[in-house]
Amino acid sequence: MSEGLRKGYTTGSCAAAAAKAASYMLLTGKNLDKTSIITPAGITYDADLEDIRRSEGSVSCAVRKDSGDDPDITNGILIYAEVSIDKDCGDSADSAVRSNDDDADEVIIEITGGKGIGRVTKPGLDRPVGSPAINSTPLAMIRQEVKAVAELAEFTGRIKVAISAPEGEKIAARTFNPKLGIEGGISIIGTSGIVEPMSTRALLDTIRLELKQRKETGFDYAVIAPGNYGRELILDKFGYDIDKSIKCSNYIGETLDMASGLGYKKILLAGHIGKLIKVAGGIMNTHSKEADCRMEILTALSVINGANAKLCKAIMDCVTTEEALRLIDEAGLKEAVMNEAIGRIEAHLSDRIRRRIDVAGGVDKEDMKADVIMYSNEYGILGMSEGAEEWFTLLAQEQERRI
Repeated sequence: MSEGLRKGYTTGSCAAAAAKAASYMLLTGKNLDKTSIITPAGITYDADLEDIRRSEGSVSCAVRKDSGDDPDITNGILIYAEVSIDKDCGDSADSAVRSNDDDADEVIIEITGGKGIGRVTKPGLDRPVGSPAINSTPLAMIRQEVKAVAELAEFTGRIKVAISAPEGEKIAARTFNPKLGIEGGISIIGTSGIVEPMSTRALLDTIRLELKQRKETGFDYAVIAPGNYGRELILDKFGYDIDKSIKCSNYIGETLDMASGLGYKKILLAGHIGKLIKVAGGIMNTHSKEADCRMEILTALSVINGANAKLCKAIMDCVTTEEALRLIDEAGLKEAVMNEAIGRIEAHLSDRIRRRIDVAGGVDKEDMKADVIMYSNEYGILGMSEGAEEWFTLLAQEQERRI
């Protein structure tokens, strides 16, 4: 980010830090007033502990959410972790993890959501219906920290970790959680553990700087991606770490404008259907406050490919694109609808490039081309433009990989 903007830490980092501290105080009997964890981004988070409470067989403490310079609605709230030794906790597939399956002396960790943590009520989200809204990365972070403490204390047995946010239910009413199908509180989220300040100007300046630096090092092509969703899928299928892409956030159109102005000749847009389906309707800023026509676009594309009125209504009633995809797939229309979507995304990207060049100049119209790859959590690769496959030879050569 631009100089002067301070990064913050996600609710997932807060929960993991609180769980680590509470488990340490419980299993060692020692006191702490602060703790630290390494976030998935590789950045150390030093967290102060608040409201430490001890009772027989459990310890609870809280970490105050610090969002840095990002105007995050959860900034300043307390995220609690209560850790207890539980002789009777269940081994549910959703929340329990065996840290040493091959050894009789094992640690079983069960993670649950308490007061102020939402519960998933609709399909298509990161966690199954009925689960607490604690996303996969924070779950892994919590488990990792508690397991490490248990090993340090040479503890074997069952540990229960309850994450809560007393202000969560009130705050969640001012978020998109109810619309998304998360009821009763906030979500514990974060893929990197870090909150990047979302000043529009600072973010656009960062995108421009990254594009400029890449161009000046001799590359006239770049991968742009709204975020890290699908990182492992792209890495497994194509051997490319999407984390090395230019993060365009919601600013797909403006990123294309910048790339054109800097003289790029090839751009690959790789992203989740939740963002990219908007581009199929010509929407180039994919933030929900700007436009959210995901279901309308999916419905229109389904109609073109033979969907009946009943299916169209069902799609319009969906909350997530993953949920809508399942309905489209069950109707046997997924391939046709996704092919239609990819074609329209490619056309809108090309039109944006053409219009930008007409107005401001840059590379010749024929010299800059945009390809696209779209994927989903459940179905993997949904479709790609005709020239997208060539990118992975190009990127593999860049990374000095053998393919």
